[in-house]
Amino acid sequence: MSEKKKHIRLTSHPSEQSGRAIRWGAKSPKDRGPVVATLDAKHRNVIGTHSGSYGVYRALAVAAGALVEGHIADLTNTSPAEPIGPHPSWSDPHKIVSVDPWGAIAQEVFADELKAGVDIRPTIAVTKAHMNMPEIRDAIKAGRLKPDGQLLAENGDVAVTKAALEPVWWLPGVAKRFGLSESDLRRGLFEQTGGMFPELITRPDLDVFLPPIGGLTVYFFGNPTELGDESIELACRVHDECNGSDVFGSDICTCRPYLAHGVEVCVETAQRGGRGVIVYSRKEGRALGEVTKFLVYNARKRQEGGDRADNYFHRTECVAGVQDMRFQEFMPDALHWMGITKIDQFVSMSDMKYNAITNSGIRIIKRVPIPDELVPADAQVEMEAKKAAGYYTEGKVASADELAAVKGRPLDA
Repeated sequence: MSEKKKHIRLTSHPSEQSGRAIRWGAKSPKDRGPVVATLDAKHRNVIGTHSGSYGVYRALAVAAGALVEGHIADLTNTSPAEPIGPHPSWSDPHKIVSVDPWGAIAQEVFADELKAGVDIRPTIAVTKAHMNMPEIRDAIKAGRLKPDGQLLAENGDVAVTKAALEPVWWLPGVAKRFGLSESDLRRGLFEQTGGMFPELITRPDLDVFLPPIGGLTVYFFGNPTELGDESIELACRVHDECNGSDVFGSDICTCRPYLAHGVEVCVETAQRGGRGVIVYSRKEGRALGEVTKFLVYNARKRQEGGDRADNYFHRTECVAGVQDMRFQEFMPDALHWMGITKIDQFVSMSDMKYNAITNSGIRIIKRVPIPDELVPADAQVEMEAKKAAGYYTEGKVASADELAAVKGRPLDA
């Protein structure tokens, strides 16, 4: 056997040895302890590895010889471009269960551990940038937005602070969110991923799991350090990924139009002294994936009578077994990481999102539906299906016949 094959690891934990236990919800980062998902068994204290779904690419890079195994990240000058927190919610285990609130400043609060040789990686990064969307330039031309030379430039550039968050699941809290026992959650995650993470079963002492899934990005308009100040107006859009619409402009749904409308509302709010936040989650195709989404498109358009609102949700369920796997139980965690306790304008029609946020203790003052003129012609079926399913629309109420026409759990928007 080659020297390389002698060192194959059969699981992500080659031994039962672990680093310092994580005390989720502790009052200080020192009491809580760092999240160590690098591969040194002496210090590891979680299940899984860093980088979410990109961890698999890292593994491939090591296997292919393009990345040296055990590379230590040089974190010089990587600290957040704007400080976020700490906020009281960071030490409330009921508020945050799916991200590490200390993840953006791990290189600061765990500096002693890093000096001692513990390979700690940030799970959140905060930087500054400019964004430019044709819809914002259109809003300037139409007079709805006016360049101010700071937040919004004449060419449509918008100055933003943005944060990327990797998923970090505290399993006891995740189980409670879904009304499960922790053992049932661990068993389901283990079995339904083909036994990918045996430590879910064999290591009940490890409470934190870094799943190989996409994370989320937050775009801040205005000063992100003041989001917990309820005297400052806040606009917010929580958006789930739709690659076809968001990137390529597919007109079968309202995703990009609603995202662009959310950005416009955030810019407008920030320009009058408020703040704006866009939360963009990687949950493609209602977390069913793009292949399933395209299969459903075919099924909807080829059915007898063509694409119809009364059969809109049913066709998804026929293909995927469920209408929507995004849930929204984790979604408010990012808002609590920002310290948000009140949203003045919530740019969404979704009751699932609204209920998840308000049930987590954040107040929503006003809900903002997408204007009718922004709905593409090919997306009218989607909109009618949502209205009939009881989605929020300002001043519009679905009839009893419309509600009866659409059965099951409504999709999210």
